[in-house]
Amino acid sequence: MRAFVTGGSGFVGRYLLAALKSRGEPARALARSPAAMSTVAAAGGEPFEGDLSDVDVLARGMRGCDTVFHSAALVKSWAPRAEYYEANVRGTERVLEAARAAGVKRFVHVSTEAVLADGTPLVKANESWPLPERPIGDYPSTKNESERRVLSVNSPDFTTVAVRPRLVWGLGDTSVLPQMVDAVRTRRFKWVGDGRYLSSTCHVVNCVEGMLLAAEKGRGGESYFLTDGEPVVFRDFVTAMLKTQGVDPGTSTIPYGLAAVVATVADLVWGTFGLPGRPPLSRTEVLLIGREVTVSDEKARQELGYEGRMPRAMGLKEMEAAFQEKSSQAA
Repeated sequence: MRAFVTGGSGFVGRYLLAALKSRGEPARALARSPAAMSTVAAAGGEPFEGDLSDVDVLARGMRGCDTVFHSAALVKSWAPRAEYYEANVRGTERVLEAARAAGVKRFVHVSTEAVLADGTPLVKANESWPLPERPIGDYPSTKNESERRVLSVNSPDFTTVAVRPRLVWGLGDTSVLPQMVDAVRTRRFKWVGDGRYLSSTCHVVNCVEGMLLAAEKGRGGESYFLTDGEPVVFRDFVTAMLKTQGVDPGTSTIPYGLAAVVATVADLVWGTFGLPGRPPLSRTEVLLIGREVTVSDEKARQELGYEGRMPRAMGLKEMEAAFQEKSSQAA
Protein backbone atom coordinates (compact mmCIF):
# COMPACT_ATOMS: atom_id res chain seq x y z
CA MET A 1 0.00 0.00 0.00
CA ARG A 2 1.19 3.51 -0.82
CA ALA A 3 -0.80 6.07 1.11
CA PHE A 4 -1.58 9.75 0.96
CA VAL A 5 -2.52 11.32 4.30
CA THR A 6 -4.32 14.56 5.04
CA GLY A 7 -3.85 15.94 8.54
CA GLY A 8 -0.49 14.20 8.71
CA SER A 9 0.97 16.75 11.13
CA GLY A 10 -2.02 16.39 13.47
CA PHE A 11 -2.52 14.05 16.41
CA VAL A 12 -4.00 11.07 14.56
CA GLY A 13 -1.97 11.74 11.41
CA ARG A 14 1.38 11.53 13.20
CA TYR A 15 0.55 8.16 14.71
CA LEU A 16 -0.73 6.91 11.36
CA LEU A 17 2.46 7.92 9.56
CA ALA A 18 4.57 6.21 12.21
CA ALA A 19 2.50 3.04 11.91
CA LEU A 20 2.78 3.02 8.12
CA LYS A 21 6.55 3.48 8.36
CA SER A 22 6.84 0.59 10.81
CA ARG A 23 5.02 -1.61 8.29
CA GLY A 24 7.38 -0.57 5.53
CA GLU A 25 4.59 1.16 3.62
CA PRO A 26 5.53 4.55 2.11
CA ALA A 27 3.26 7.47 2.87
CA ARG A 28 3.04 11.01 1.56
CA ALA A 29 1.33 13.60 3.73
CA LEU A 30 -0.13 17.00 2.99
CA ALA A 31 1.60 19.85 4.86
CA ARG A 32 0.77 23.52 4.53
CA SER A 33 3.68 25.10 6.43
CA PRO A 34 7.38 24.51 7.09
CA ALA A 35 6.54 23.47 10.65
CA ALA A 36 3.97 20.95 9.39
CA MET A 37 6.46 19.60 6.86
CA SER A 38 9.03 19.05 9.62
CA THR A 39 6.44 17.29 11.77
CA VAL A 40 5.44 14.99 8.90
CA ALA A 41 9.06 14.11 8.17
CA ALA A 42 9.75 13.42 11.86
CA ALA A 43 6.74 11.08 11.97
CA GLY A 44 8.09 9.09 9.05
CA GLY A 45 6.14 10.51 6.13
CA GLU A 46 7.12 12.27 2.92
CA PRO A 47 5.90 15.89 3.16
CA PHE A 48 3.91 17.27 0.24
CA GLU A 49 3.38 21.01 0.36
CA GLY A 50 -0.21 22.17 -0.05
CA ASP A 51 -3.57 22.43 1.68
CA LEU A 52 -7.20 21.43 1.20
CA SER A 53 -8.06 24.43 -0.98
CA ASP A 54 -6.67 23.25 -4.35
CA VAL A 55 -7.91 20.08 -6.05
CA ASP A 56 -5.12 20.07 -8.64
CA VAL A 57 -2.42 20.29 -5.98
CA LEU A 58 -4.08 17.53 -3.98
CA ALA A 59 -4.33 15.31 -7.06
CA ARG A 60 -0.63 15.79 -7.82
CA GLY A 61 0.25 14.70 -4.31
CA MET A 62 -1.95 11.62 -4.59
CA ARG A 63 -0.55 10.37 -7.89
CA GLY A 64 0.98 6.94 -7.44
CA CYS A 65 -0.95 6.34 -4.22
CA ASP A 66 -3.64 3.69 -3.97
CA THR A 67 -5.10 4.72 -0.61
CA VAL A 68 -6.07 8.07 0.91
CA PHE A 69 -6.50 8.52 4.66
CA HIS A 70 -8.46 11.73 5.22
CA SER A 71 -7.91 12.76 8.84
CA ALA A 72 -7.76 16.54 8.40
CA ALA A 73 -10.67 18.35 10.06
CA LEU A 74 -11.54 21.30 12.25
CA VAL A 75 -12.18 19.71 15.66
CA LYS A 76 -12.45 22.73 17.97
CA SER A 77 -15.33 22.73 20.43
CA TRP A 78 -16.42 26.05 18.91
CA ALA A 79 -15.65 28.13 15.81
CA PRO A 80 -17.70 30.16 13.31
CA ARG A 81 -19.84 27.88 11.15
CA ALA A 82 -18.12 29.10 7.98
CA GLU A 83 -14.81 27.75 9.26
CA TYR A 84 -16.30 24.35 10.09
CA TYR A 85 -17.99 24.15 6.70
CA GLU A 86 -14.88 25.12 4.75
CA ALA A 87 -12.66 22.62 6.54
CA ASN A 88 -14.98 19.70 7.10
CA VAL A 89 -17.30 19.78 4.09
CA ARG A 90 -15.61 21.72 1.31
CA GLY A 91 -12.21 20.31 2.27
CA THR A 92 -13.55 16.76 2.14
CA GLU A 93 -15.21 17.42 -1.23
CA ARG A 94 -11.90 18.55 -2.70
CA VAL A 95 -9.99 15.59 -1.28
CA LEU A 96 -12.58 13.22 -2.78
CA GLU A 97 -12.43 14.94 -6.17
CA ALA A 98 -8.64 14.85 -6.17
CA ALA A 99 -8.54 11.18 -5.15
CA ARG A 100 -10.79 10.16 -8.01
CA ALA A 101 -8.81 12.27 -10.48
CA ALA A 102 -5.56 10.67 -9.29
CA GLY A 103 -6.87 7.12 -9.67
CA VAL A 104 -6.88 6.30 -5.95
CA LYS A 105 -8.62 2.99 -5.20
CA ARG A 106 -9.49 3.24 -1.48
CA PHE A 107 -10.50 6.20 0.68
CA VAL A 108 -10.65 6.05 4.49
CA HIS A 109 -12.42 8.98 6.12
CA VAL A 110 -11.95 9.76 9.82
CA SER A 111 -15.42 10.60 11.08
CA THR A 112 -16.80 10.74 14.63
CA GLU A 113 -19.68 9.63 16.82
CA ALA A 114 -20.74 13.29 16.74
CA VAL A 115 -22.43 12.66 13.38
CA LEU A 116 -25.31 11.20 15.43
CA ALA A 117 -25.65 14.16 17.82
CA ASP A 118 -29.28 15.14 17.31
CA GLY A 119 -30.07 15.94 20.94
CA THR A 120 -31.15 12.45 21.97
CA PRO A 121 -28.90 10.35 24.23
CA LEU A 122 -26.29 8.19 22.47
CA VAL A 123 -26.38 4.97 24.48
CA LYS A 124 -24.84 1.84 22.95
CA ALA A 125 -25.17 3.39 19.51
CA ASN A 126 -24.14 1.31 16.52
CA GLU A 127 -23.83 1.76 12.78
CA SER A 128 -27.46 0.81 12.14
CA TRP A 129 -28.54 4.12 13.66
CA PRO A 130 -29.51 6.43 10.79
CA LEU A 131 -27.63 9.69 10.34
CA PRO A 132 -29.91 12.50 11.54
CA GLU A 133 -30.86 15.15 9.02
CA ARG A 134 -30.18 18.02 11.43
CA PRO A 135 -27.43 17.30 13.96
CA ILE A 136 -27.06 19.88 16.71
CA GLY A 137 -23.95 22.04 16.56
CA ASP A 138 -21.72 23.07 13.68
CA TYR A 139 -19.04 20.45 14.28
CA PRO A 140 -21.51 17.52 14.33
CA SER A 141 -23.49 18.85 11.37
CA THR A 142 -20.47 19.42 9.14
CA LYS A 143 -18.91 16.07 10.04
CA ASN A 144 -22.30 14.44 9.35
CA GLU A 145 -22.42 16.06 5.92
CA SER A 146 -18.84 15.15 5.08
CA GLU A 147 -19.38 11.48 6.02
CA ARG A 148 -22.52 11.36 3.88
CA ARG A 149 -20.58 12.69 0.90
CA VAL A 150 -17.72 10.25 1.36
CA LEU A 151 -19.92 7.17 1.58
CA SER A 152 -22.26 8.29 -1.21
CA VAL A 153 -19.51 8.14 -3.86
CA ASN A 154 -18.49 4.56 -3.11
CA SER A 155 -18.27 2.54 -6.32
CA PRO A 156 -16.65 -0.68 -7.60
CA ASP A 157 -13.49 1.20 -8.60
CA PHE A 158 -13.42 3.67 -5.68
CA THR A 159 -14.02 2.14 -2.25
CA THR A 160 -14.92 4.63 0.47
CA VAL A 161 -15.07 3.76 4.18
CA ALA A 162 -15.57 5.85 7.34
CA VAL A 163 -14.27 5.15 10.83
CA ARG A 164 -15.86 6.77 13.87
CA PRO A 165 -13.54 6.88 16.88
CA ARG A 166 -15.10 8.23 20.06
CA LEU A 167 -13.05 10.68 22.17
CA VAL A 168 -9.56 10.14 20.75
CA TRP A 169 -6.88 10.49 23.42
CA GLY A 170 -3.28 9.59 24.17
CA LEU A 171 0.27 10.90 24.38
CA GLY A 172 0.75 13.96 22.18
CA ASP A 173 -2.94 14.94 22.02
CA THR A 174 -3.21 18.38 20.44
CA SER A 175 -7.00 18.81 20.59
CA VAL A 176 -9.16 17.52 23.48
CA LEU A 177 -6.64 17.30 26.32
CA PRO A 178 -5.05 20.76 25.90
CA GLN A 179 -8.51 22.36 25.95
CA MET A 180 -9.39 20.52 29.18
CA VAL A 181 -6.08 21.38 30.84
CA ASP A 182 -6.52 25.04 29.93
CA ALA A 183 -10.08 25.04 31.30
CA VAL A 184 -8.88 23.62 34.62
CA ARG A 185 -5.97 26.05 34.93
CA THR A 186 -8.19 29.05 34.13
CA ARG A 187 -10.85 27.78 36.54
CA ARG A 188 -13.45 27.38 33.83
CA PHE A 189 -13.76 23.59 34.16
CA LYS A 190 -16.99 22.19 35.56
CA TRP A 191 -18.49 18.73 35.53
CA VAL A 192 -21.87 18.70 33.79
CA GLY A 193 -24.19 17.05 36.29
CA ASP A 194 -21.76 15.05 38.40
CA GLY A 195 -19.81 13.60 35.48
CA ARG A 196 -20.60 10.09 36.66
CA TYR A 197 -22.01 8.74 33.42
CA LEU A 198 -20.51 6.25 31.01
CA SER A 199 -18.43 7.19 28.00
CA SER A 200 -16.70 5.28 25.24
CA THR A 201 -13.12 6.31 24.44
CA CYS A 202 -10.58 5.51 21.72
CA HIS A 203 -6.83 5.68 22.26
CA VAL A 204 -5.04 7.11 19.22
CA VAL A 205 -3.15 3.83 18.71
CA ASN A 206 -6.46 1.98 18.56
CA CYS A 207 -7.83 4.59 16.17
CA VAL A 208 -4.91 4.01 13.81
CA GLU A 209 -5.34 0.25 14.11
CA GLY A 210 -8.94 0.66 12.96
CA MET A 211 -7.99 2.99 10.11
CA LEU A 212 -5.44 0.55 8.71
CA LEU A 213 -7.88 -2.35 8.97
CA ALA A 214 -10.59 -0.27 7.29
CA ALA A 215 -8.19 0.37 4.39
CA GLU A 216 -7.54 -3.34 4.04
CA LYS A 217 -10.89 -4.94 4.83
CA GLY A 218 -13.57 -2.27 5.14
CA ARG A 219 -16.72 -2.73 3.08
CA GLY A 220 -17.33 0.10 0.67
CA GLY A 221 -19.97 2.59 1.72
CA GLU A 222 -19.84 1.47 5.36
CA SER A 223 -18.90 3.16 8.64
CA TYR A 224 -17.23 1.56 11.68
CA PHE A 225 -17.16 2.74 15.31
CA LEU A 226 -13.81 2.39 17.08
CA THR A 227 -13.38 2.29 20.88
CA ASP A 228 -11.11 1.05 23.66
CA GLY A 229 -13.66 -1.65 24.50
CA GLU A 230 -16.01 -1.42 27.45
CA PRO A 231 -17.08 2.13 28.40
CA VAL A 232 -15.70 3.89 31.45
CA VAL A 233 -17.15 6.40 33.91
CA PHE A 234 -16.43 9.74 32.27
CA ARG A 235 -15.44 11.54 35.46
CA ASP A 236 -13.04 8.79 36.50
CA PHE A 237 -11.36 8.67 33.10
CA VAL A 238 -11.01 12.43 32.64
CA THR A 239 -9.70 12.85 36.20
CA ALA A 240 -7.07 10.16 35.58
CA MET A 241 -6.11 11.69 32.24
CA LEU A 242 -5.77 15.22 33.64
CA LYS A 243 -3.72 13.99 36.59
CA THR A 244 -1.16 12.59 34.14
CA GLN A 245 -0.60 16.28 33.25
CA GLY A 246 -0.28 17.41 36.85
CA VAL A 247 -3.73 19.01 37.11
CA ASP A 248 -6.76 18.13 39.22
CA PRO A 249 -10.20 18.97 37.75
CA GLY A 250 -11.75 19.45 41.18
CA THR A 251 -15.42 18.99 42.06
CA SER A 252 -17.17 22.08 40.65
CA THR A 253 -20.38 21.15 38.81
CA ILE A 254 -23.17 22.66 36.74
CA PRO A 255 -26.60 20.98 36.34
CA TYR A 256 -27.19 19.49 32.90
CA GLY A 257 -30.34 21.56 32.29
CA LEU A 258 -28.58 24.81 33.14
CA ALA A 259 -25.57 23.85 31.01
CA ALA A 260 -27.84 23.16 28.04
CA VAL A 261 -29.54 26.56 28.38
CA VAL A 262 -26.24 28.44 28.77
CA ALA A 263 -24.75 26.63 25.77
CA THR A 264 -27.76 27.29 23.54
CA VAL A 265 -27.80 31.00 24.37
CA ALA A 266 -24.02 31.30 24.02
CA ASP A 267 -23.97 29.60 20.61
CA LEU A 268 -26.73 31.92 19.43
CA VAL A 269 -25.06 35.09 20.71
CA TRP A 270 -21.56 34.26 19.47
CA GLY A 271 -22.90 32.98 16.15
CA THR A 272 -25.08 36.05 15.58
CA PHE A 273 -22.76 38.81 16.72
CA GLY A 274 -19.35 37.25 16.06
CA LEU A 275 -18.04 38.06 19.53
CA PRO A 276 -14.29 37.60 20.07
CA GLY A 277 -12.97 34.45 21.66
CA ARG A 278 -15.13 31.43 22.29
CA PRO A 279 -18.34 31.07 24.28
CA PRO A 280 -18.16 29.76 27.86
CA LEU A 281 -19.93 26.58 26.78
CA SER A 282 -21.18 25.15 23.48
CA ARG A 283 -24.06 22.81 22.66
CA THR A 284 -21.58 20.39 21.11
CA GLU A 285 -19.67 20.14 24.40
CA VAL A 286 -22.84 19.60 26.41
CA LEU A 287 -24.11 16.88 24.09
CA LEU A 288 -20.83 15.00 23.70
CA ILE A 289 -19.17 15.27 27.11
CA GLY A 290 -22.05 16.34 29.37
CA ARG A 291 -23.90 13.02 29.53
CA GLU A 292 -23.51 9.39 28.52
CA VAL A 293 -22.14 8.76 25.05
CA THR A 294 -21.47 5.08 24.45
CA VAL A 295 -21.04 3.29 21.13
CA SER A 296 -20.49 -0.31 20.07
CA ASP A 297 -17.44 -1.34 18.04
CA GLU A 298 -18.73 -4.88 17.50
CA LYS A 299 -19.01 -4.37 13.74
CA ALA A 300 -15.33 -3.41 13.47
CA ARG A 301 -14.32 -6.40 15.58
CA GLN A 302 -16.36 -8.85 13.52
CA GLU A 303 -15.74 -7.49 10.01
CA LEU A 304 -12.26 -5.98 10.29
CA GLY A 305 -10.65 -8.09 12.99
CA TYR A 306 -10.24 -4.96 15.11
CA GLU A 307 -8.96 -5.60 18.65
CA GLY A 308 -8.18 -2.23 20.23
CA ARG A 309 -4.76 -3.36 21.41
CA MET A 310 -3.83 -0.38 23.60
CA PRO A 311 -5.42 -0.73 27.07
CA ARG A 312 -6.49 2.43 28.85
CA ALA A 313 -4.20 1.74 31.81
CA MET A 314 -1.17 1.46 29.56
CA GLY A 315 -2.08 4.63 27.66
CA LEU A 316 -2.46 6.60 30.89
CA LYS A 317 0.83 5.23 32.25
CA GLU A 318 2.60 6.30 29.05
CA MET A 319 1.21 9.84 29.35
CA GLU A 320 2.22 10.12 33.01
CA ALA A 321 5.75 8.88 32.33
CA ALA A 322 6.23 11.38 29.50
CA PHE A 323 4.95 14.25 31.66
CA GLN A 324 7.23 13.31 34.55
CA GLU A 325 10.23 13.11 32.23
CA LYS A 326 9.42 16.51 30.73
CA SER A 327 8.97 18.03 34.20
CA SER A 328 12.30 16.66 35.43
CA GLN A 329 14.09 18.03 32.37
CA ALA A 330 12.52 21.47 32.90
CA ALA A 331 13.64 21.46 36.53
